[in-house]
Amino acid sequence: MYLTARQSEILELAKTEGRVLVDELAARFSVTPQTIRKDLNDLCDGRVLTRIHGGAVFPRGNENVKYEARRSIAALEKQAIGQAAAAMIPNNSSLFINIGTTTEAVGEALLDHTELMVITNNINVANRLRVFPSIEVVIAGGVVRGADGGIVGEAAVDFIRQFKVDYAVIGASAIDHDGALLDFDYREVKVAQAIIANARHVILVSDSTKFERTAPVRIGHITQVHTFITDICPIENVRSICQEQDVRLIETSR
Repeated sequence: MYLTARQSEILELAKTEGRVLVDELAARFSVTPQTIRKDLNDLCDGRVLTRIHGGAVFPRGNENVKYEARRSIAALEKQAIGQAAAAMIPNNSSLFINIGTTTEAVGEALLDHTELMVITNNINVANRLRVFPSIEVVIAGGVVRGADGGIVGEAAVDFIRQFKVDYAVIGASAIDHDGALLDFDYREVKVAQAIIANARHVILVSDSTKFERTAPVRIGHITQVHTFITDICPIENVRSICQEQDVRLIETSR
């Protein structure tokens, strides 16, 4: 989804404040309410925002957002998280990367690395990295999820279990305040669990909006990862768990 500069600012306002109102936005940008309504309709059609009477809200709770729309949410934060994760991964190493817009940001930040072996169930990551001769890409087999290009199912799980890699880069659709890592698709969860079990160092990458959401399927717990990279961790309980359980917390906005 392409966003204009005004739509991007409206999205950031909605993310910060929870909701935006037509009249307030019209005054802020010195445009007509009709122009703002069109912007909001475009954002809601892409499921970046949810329409309410007189405005729109940033989607929260257990509503999953379309994959293309998720790329626009916290895009700068994801880029910084991706760069921080890539900085931890040395040349001449092997790693898993699973499905997700933040894990894709890590893949993008790895392009200047050499002699990497990247095993992934993410078609988008595989397609981006395949043209770089210094990066060997190995892609899982299984059912391709049309919504996001994720490869899921038992065949993908069995494939992942063949490897033991240096690093794993995983994401989550939501992070509960008790530290539980959550997702929407039990098939993807099975792949993520296999990735966690077969990596020497697990890196969780997730922007702070994931603390505002919930999802029905449990991947695992934050204590199962070695490093958690986010823009900011607003939940003190999660911060305490990381400290007590020797999970390295990296906040890119601090």
